[in-house]
Amino acid sequence: MSGTVTHDPRPAAGGRPLIVTEDTELLDDLLRLCAAAGATPEVRPGPPDIGDGWEAAPLVLVGDDAVRRVRGATRRRGVVLVGRDQDDSGVWKRAVEIGADHVLMLPDGEQWLVDRIADVAEGVGRPALTVGVIGGRGGAGASTLSCALAVTSAREGLRTLLVDADPLGGGLDVLLGGESAEGLRWPAFAASRGRVGGGALEESLPELHSLRVLSWDRGDCVAVPAQAVRAVLAAARRRGGTVVVDLPRRLDDGVGEALAQLDLAVLVVPAELRAVAAAGRVASAVGMVVRDLRVAVRGPYAPGLDDREVARLLGLPLAGEVPVEPSLLRPQGGGKPPGATGRGPLARFCLNFWERALAEAGATR
Repeated sequence: MSGTVTHDPRPAAGGRPLIVTEDTELLDDLLRLCAAAGATPEVRPGPPDIGDGWEAAPLVLVGDDAVRRVRGATRRRGVVLVGRDQDDSGVWKRAVEIGADHVLMLPDGEQWLVDRIADVAEGVGRPALTVGVIGGRGGAGASTLSCALAVTSAREGLRTLLVDADPLGGGLDVLLGGESAEGLRWPAFAASRGRVGGGALEESLPELHSLRVLSWDRGDCVAVPAQAVRAVLAAARRRGGTVVVDLPRRLDDGVGEALAQLDLAVLVVPAELRAVAAAGRVASAVGMVVRDLRVAVRGPYAPGLDDREVARLLGLPLAGEVPVEPSLLRPQGGGKPPGATGRGPLARFCLNFWERALAEAGATR
């Protein structure tokens, strides 16, 4: 059982959580949960002469046994009253007496508490603007555009993570020239459940061209459970900045989890009638999950088509015209990645895309 007493208990970032309890069993559980969240708490087992420690801690976990000892402490936000007796109705009155934001009963509330402690450890702020890129048909250039968007974001000084959600696509690390770079790939996260630490995730991944990349290795693993996809992308979003997800055209549970975490998606469509027809089927499936789906049209144009006509036929807002460049049409691994120089029409497209998307999201660069 858990519940809110007054206001949102989300703690401010910075510092160590404070535990106030003399209950050794409860303390063991709280220390275990702190360890799972990647936080090292300060523990006050006795009567609280806690002074600045009480007010400075971003999160205070008060054992139900310690309520009498903290009644006189300064009222503050971020206090959680933790107990075990699910049938104790008096716990709500005691929570009000100490100004607690939240009442939590173990073991039912463990995952909620791990998440709150991890927020403290990581310093949660504005979530990352998360953009998915998917091809309207095979060979549309979605992977190359994904790389160009990520490289542009990193070049503009944003914390950037590029996620390869297509196990059959050959690997975005190859496209970025980093197939031998040290760091973890998707199979290492296949067993992830619950919460993944955002900082630990970022540090574990290969760093290429000032961005982090989560791609696939050369092994036999071609699928990651949906729970793992959810945990990994949630961790990536908590770090802020931007996340770019290169999506496959096939939809399964893992891809569905990725789609559910997107702020917007870009459907890359070559300007030819068969591609538009194929893209219509993709748009129907993706649009069931993604609220903001836009089309980016890639030339050369078939007779009678332009970017606005393609967008009209698909019934989608136009993200823009993807410039025709050799790097987009014939991606090669090992050299400079798409958009790396910051010059040319593709780089300008990506820069304009981010300026609009970040402005719409109310984010700052």
